[in-house]
Amino acid sequence: MIFYDIGFIMDDRITIIEGPPPLLESVHDGWAMGLNEGPHFSQLFLTRLRTFNGPALVERCHRAWRNKTDIHLYYRNEIGIEQRVPIAAARSVSTPEGDVLLLWIYLDSDEVTFEIDTGEDDAAEDERD
Repeated sequence: MIFYDIGFIMDDRITIIEGPPPLLESVHDGWAMGLNEGPHFSQLFLTRLRTFNGPALVERCHRAWRNKTDIHLYYRNEIGIEQRVPIAAARSVSTPEGDVLLLWIYLDSDEVTFEIDTGEDDAAEDERD
């Protein structure tokens, strides 16, 4: 798992200030699909971020939602452009390696493309050639 350095710049955001773009997993859980109610359809994704302060970051999300405001995840994409996505749900999990922050985020359906992992190793493909 990759470690992310998450900054405390503002209360309305969680910012990845060091590390690669987060890996996003498509969500198909019934409870999570229920979060996607609104005027337009968004795709819900889960990302897992290792951090030193998971419970504090979850509390930041809860505080924003209690105040009826949005909270966003900020990160840089593969080409270095800053992205901002709304956070729908958050949970912190303690592991032997440290805290893991689970964030369920929304992406606009128009902007989503899926990559399918066939499970084949690239090295195995090179050996066949």
